Amino acid sequence: MNRDEMKKIIKDNNISYLRLQFTDMLGDIKAVEVPISKLDDALNNKIMFDGSSIEGFVRIKEADMYLYPDTDTFLILPFENDSYGGVARLICDVYTPEGKPFVGDPRYILKRQIKVMNDLGIEKMFVGFEPEFYLFKLDDGNISTKLSDNASYFDLSPFDGGEDIRREIALTLERMGFEVQTSHHEVGPGQNEITFKYNDVLSACDRVQTFKQVVKVIARKHGYLASFMPKPLNKQAGNGMHTNCSLFDSKKGDLFYDKDADMELSLLCKKWITGILNHAKELALLTNPIVNSYKRLVSGYEAPVYACWSDANRSSLIRIPAIRGNATRTELRNVDPCANPYLALAGILAAGLEGITKTEEKDLISPVKDNLFALSEDEIELKGIKHLPETLHSAVKEFKKSSLMREVMGDHLYFKYIDAKEKEWKEYHTTVSEYELVKYLGR
Repeated sequence: MNRDEMKKIIKDNNISYLRLQFTDMLGDIKAVEVPISKLDDALNNKIMFDGSSIEGFVRIKEADMYLYPDTDTFLILPFENDSYGGVARLICDVYTPEGKPFVGDPRYILKRQIKVMNDLGIEKMFVGFEPEFYLFKLDDGNISTKLSDNASYFDLSPFDGGEDIRREIALTLERMGFEVQTSHHEVGPGQNEITFKYNDVLSACDRVQTFKQVVKVIARKHGYLASFMPKPLNKQAGNGMHTNCSLFDSKKGDLFYDKDADMELSLLCKKWITGILNHAKELALLTNPIVNSYKRLVSGYEAPVYACWSDANRSSLIRIPAIRGNATRTELRNVDPCANPYLALAGILAAGLEGITKTEEKDLISPVKDNLFALSEDEIELKGIKHLPETLHSAVKEFKKSSLMREVMGDHLYFKYIDAKEKEWKEYHTTVSEYELVKYLGR
């Protein structure tokens, strides 16, 4: 979008405020807001902020950072209108005072991997997310444990208490240019899923950040907290964010499809899968970044715990949906909604590309046909299948051993990320839980 188009839209829609958004290391959306009178300053990259106050950014003596808006991300936020006028947003890249991309900006880290992909002759990576969330009732603004309903998979009203909220979310997203595909109640009580059309990897990550923001705002309007926490309830399904990936060429189409190959999957696709599986343990810190992530990755709740792949088996880390042709894709099932999408996809893309460039055909990992949840640990070990990390602590140890993850993140963010996650684990590890009090206090 050029400036004249943007200014016309702003004038026609009585936009009075501009929100300049970016994402920090932990995946949280941050923003600097300016009145629309500062639009030209914003578009000329003159809006500055204090980088020393943002997780994973810079020290106090290097505090000045600049926001460079990506004009393709311009959106009017329909839920933000008031008597003073509307609000629009632009997603920004973070730059240094010297006019260079900031090496700790998650969006820049993903862009670097996209360039690596392009340099290999691959035009695009398409990504489609399937984010899930729970709705908890707010009690005078305070979070309660009361859910929106006690319904289950695909239930309808009156059992489904979140139907009106989901519908308003979906319609709001459509007004913002999303192509909503499905909206339904999920397995857990009060659990929901809304999916939207895939996009190129950078735009998909921008959109899932916007999606989470819209979900939270609309839910709060109805008196609910929308929680993307991976495992908010004991003995209930966790929140996943299945991540569908494909590589595309404008002349060849979907590069994962080969009608003459076994399973109609190309050699490139099988190398891609092998690369991701070989790096699955070290990737876990990006795809499952918090203590609670590992409460979801347990047997019995359709969340994967083993690094393997299958054409249908939902116990596998990577599943291949049945559809073929230009919709051939890999579904990575361990990713959760607390992942920083830019960092997670940068890691996934790097691992897949390494598989493509370095895997010999004889080293391809074969698909698993068994339901792994029905096998013993000894049987799984005999098959040579790796177990994903079971705690954040284990994931940190795997990440620290990875030269690929260090290369992807760059030293600045790699070490800051490790430091933040080690602190998170120590804080959790030294906190006495309700479980311990109930089980041991009276002994």
